[in-house]
Amino acid sequence: MTETIPGPSGPGSVVLDLGAGTGALVLHTPAALTGREIEISPATGGPAARRTHSLVRERITGSGTSYAAVYPGLAAGDYTLWRDDATPAAVITINAGQVTWHRWPDRPEPAGHQGTGTRQLRL
Repeated sequence: MTETIPGPSGPGSVVLDLGAGTGALVLHTPAALTGREIEISPATGGPAARRTHSLVRERITGSGTSYAAVYPGLAAGDYTLWRDDATPAAVITINAGQVTWHRWPDRPEPAGHQGTGTRQLRL
């Protein structure tokens, strides 16, 4: 079975679930990662932790085009962003009631390093 990659998303096409105990992540990536599913998991579980993924898509907004994976409705806490099955790319903190923006790191971050390129937005 061949899987089709969705086309670009337009303004207002993503709904984020924010509130008590829940935040969201917007992961900005290079265009070269379009169509790739990037996994995250709770940071406490290591490589064996249950993971979720999101597809990197072209995002068209009033200010231009960007490339991002969106993770709505994440429980507040620390998450590992996975470069591949065994290599962490970053550890990101998700805060309740906030959107966290993170830029895909060019290389894996050192152990214990948290959130390079991370911003928080409280709504």
